[in-house]
Amino acid sequence: MNGLLLVVTIGGCRAAIRAAEVQSVVELDAMAPVPRAPVFVAGLAALRSRALTVIDCARSLESTGPVAPKGPPTVAVVERDGHLYGLLVDAVDDVVEAGGGLAELRTAPQGGWKRAALGVAETAMGPLPVLDTAVLVAGPPAREAA
Repeated sequence: MNGLLLVVTIGGCRAAIRAAEVQSVVELDAMAPVPRAPVFVAGLAALRSRALTVIDCARSLESTGPVAPKGPPTVAVVERDGHLYGLLVDAVDDVVEAGGGLAELRTAPQGGWKRAALGVAETAMGPLPVLDTAVLVAGPPAREAA
C-alpha cells in the first residue's frame, strides 16, 4: 500500500487511517448525545451546517485501553454512503507515507482491532495497523440475546 496515512491514537494504541478517506481533522465545540444509540455512537455534532455522527473509535474497537484525554474532542471526518462521520480519537499524531504493501497482522490484537485492521503498513514511525473506516463506523457486531 502506497500513499499517505493519518496516524492517530485510539485507546492508547497508535494506528493509521488512509488519508485519502479523511476530509478534515477538527476539534468539536459541542456534541449532543443520541438517546438509545449504540454505545459506540458518541453523539451528534454540526460541521459546516451538516450533521456529523460522532463514532467513538475506542468503543467501536471494543478497546480496553486508557480513556481518551480530556479536552475538546478531536475527530477525523470521513464520508460513508453520503453521510458524514467524525471518528473520535485520542490524538492525531502525524501524516506519514506508507511504504510497500500491507502486511498481514502477526499478532492477535484484542477486541475489534483484528476485525478493523486491513493490515500493517511500514512507515517512518514504524509498523502501523491500517484501520478500515467502514468497520469503525459500523461498530462492534451486535450481540444476540441469550
